[in-house]
Amino acid sequence: MDELVARVKPGLHPGYEDQADVVLDAQGLAKHYPVSQGFMKPKAVARALDGVSFTLQMGKTLAVVGESGCGKSTLARQITMIETPTAGQLHLAGVDVAAADTATKKRLRQQVQMVFQNPFASLNPRKKIGQALEEPLVINTTLSKAEREERARAMMARVGLRPEHYQRYPHMFSGGQRQRIAIARALMLHPRIVVADEPVSALDVSIQAQVLNLLMDLQEETQVAYVFISHNLAVVELIADEVLVMYLGKVVERAGKRELFALPRHPYTRALLASTPRIDKAARQTRQVLSGELPSPLNPPPGCAFHKRCPHAVERCKVEVPLLRQPSDGKTIGVVACHLAEQIA
Repeated sequence: MDELVARVKPGLHPGYEDQADVVLDAQGLAKHYPVSQGFMKPKAVARALDGVSFTLQMGKTLAVVGESGCGKSTLARQITMIETPTAGQLHLAGVDVAAADTATKKRLRQQVQMVFQNPFASLNPRKKIGQALEEPLVINTTLSKAEREERARAMMARVGLRPEHYQRYPHMFSGGQRQRIAIARALMLHPRIVVADEPVSALDVSIQAQVLNLLMDLQEETQVAYVFISHNLAVVELIADEVLVMYLGKVVERAGKRELFALPRHPYTRALLASTPRIDKAARQTRQVLSGELPSPLNPPPGCAFHKRCPHAVERCKVEVPLLRQPSDGKTIGVVACHLAEQIA
């Protein structure tokens, strides 16, 4: 993965301490799913999201990390308005999405677009690339056919595609080219936010670098904000401004990228960072092996949800749920949900 670090352009993002306009604000966001347990048995509740709060600023990248089942994709579906939150507030352009009517949601959806993980499945194989790029304009604008084609061709040039690609089908492109097409389609309506759900995980390392460079160049040019969902912390370290670490539907740590990678506070964050391969010995962290498996969201453990896998857990962790707080030692400005954050650091 250090090969990827060498290939990607450094320094495109301003520091985390810089301020910008807030384009997305989530407060206590929750999504609960009723789950059948069998005939004549009461339904259980799976808490896929349980009180998630964050803000996203214009021109910034918020990375959401955690192992499978922590709620990353559920959060993406709330932000893109595919699903309605069970509780909490999600403000986009100053409007609470959860309480908005159908017409307002339709208008707001133009401001939030998505790039999916699999570039081979996210494009319709029966539509030429030109048609795929023009489709958002057909649905949401009154532009003429000539104007739509002009915009589509301009966007193709912006993401590094050639003019002759306009009349080709998806199967005629490589994985990296398809992901460029998906990014171009997401930007056709000039959204304020793009949700990227594992956008480079299906690509080779060298192609990952190209796509990441493209995303950062487009952000610098348009000031679009990204919600970047990934399990690859080496990629997150390159592209993120702020990192949201999730475990079993909750945020366990939130901090600026530099701060989180330099001084992780939560044991789960430290375990994730230690699992990232490093060639440079000085950059490696002490390996921490997590015992056990991710608990079921249908029956989470009492107290801290991570205590059964945590090497630092004490009796308090088993009975008291830790709240997100800023550590009292003054070394960081991020927040962490851990009773022992000061001692662990």
